[in-house]
Amino acid sequence: MGDFQAIADRVQIEALRGEAADAAMMRDYDRVASLFTHDGVVRIPHIGAEAMGREEIRAGAERLQALLDYFVQTTHPGTIQLDGDTASGRAYICELIRFRDGRSELNYAIYHDRYQRTTDGWKFTERIYEVRYLD
Repeated sequence: MGDFQAIADRVQIEALRGEAADAAMMRDYDRVASLFTHDGVVRIPHIGAEAMGREEIRAGAERLQALLDYFVQTTHPGTIQLDGDTASGRAYICELIRFRDGRSELNYAIYHDRYQRTTDGWKFTERIYEVRYLD
């Protein structure tokens, strides 16, 4: 049974990461926020941004995307380390962004994640966005 549970947990966490990319690209800010625990946090160190709690996460996502004409994010599977009802992992990101002022960016980044099993399934407790390449 333990092996089956670990497989199920990994599949659910990977689905959570995919759901996050879809919610961001579809500009569904309520759904973005719902993927975090109530006290979850997003940190983007290279721009000095941090949002704590679902309300700040929702507002931060909406504020950031208001600057953009379009945004395409591709999430690639990374690691997942399970530890009972918590887990940690990394997801690899490629983004193409066009700002409303005409600038464009291509970047490659890593999400350093922490997850929590809840009654509503796996949720993010923390996402730290680390840019590795920015063009």
